Amino acid sequence: MFETAGIALATFFATVAPIDVAAMFAALTATAAPAERRSIAIRGIVIATVILLVFALLGKFLLAGMGISLAALRTAGGILLLLISIDMVFARTSGATSTTDEEDREAEHKHDIAVFPLATPLIAGPGAIGAAILLMANAEGHVTHQLIILAALLVVMLATFVAMLTASQLHRFLGVTGMQVINRIFGILLSALAVQFVFDGIAQSGLLG
Repeated sequence: MFETAGIALATFFATVAPIDVAAMFAALTATAAPAERRSIAIRGIVIATVILLVFALLGKFLLAGMGISLAALRTAGGILLLLISIDMVFARTSGATSTTDEEDREAEHKHDIAVFPLATPLIAGPGAIGAAILLMANAEGHVTHQLIILAALLVVMLATFVAMLTASQLHRFLGVTGMQVINRIFGILLSALAVQFVFDGIAQSGLLG
């Protein structure tokens, strides 16, 4: 049970990246009043949470309808998480956990950024959505473990919300170096977990048997 909670927290923290979200949120709302920033943060986190919960709860049925096996999901999800972890270790950004340059330019001209780019793809990006589906599918048949995964998701969402509201103080306290160190640590943990998912997917597929 504790292992499930630890894996879920580490995976969601790495794929949602609350610190990176907070830094981008601070940049996108630099000219907004405090009340407006708080309103945007609340709406963004609520929308992102709903998106991730929907994929976590219904992702299995979506995959079944498309004829995708759990083995394929584990392997593909592991590869995706591995690519994200590599970017984290080398302090690079990617479209899986952040916005692209084109999306940044589009966001600059939007009056309301709560849905785009804040809720998605910044918070509920491809990496986080894939992780939610993969973790829930991996715990299939274990209701307690699935509830723990959902609770871990909500904890990370809360941490992301707090990080957005305290973005400027967080940046001053940690600095660029501190933020990168945290990302690298979680990147290493995520890479090991990703490789394990790939191993499990290949083993379950029967290709080696």
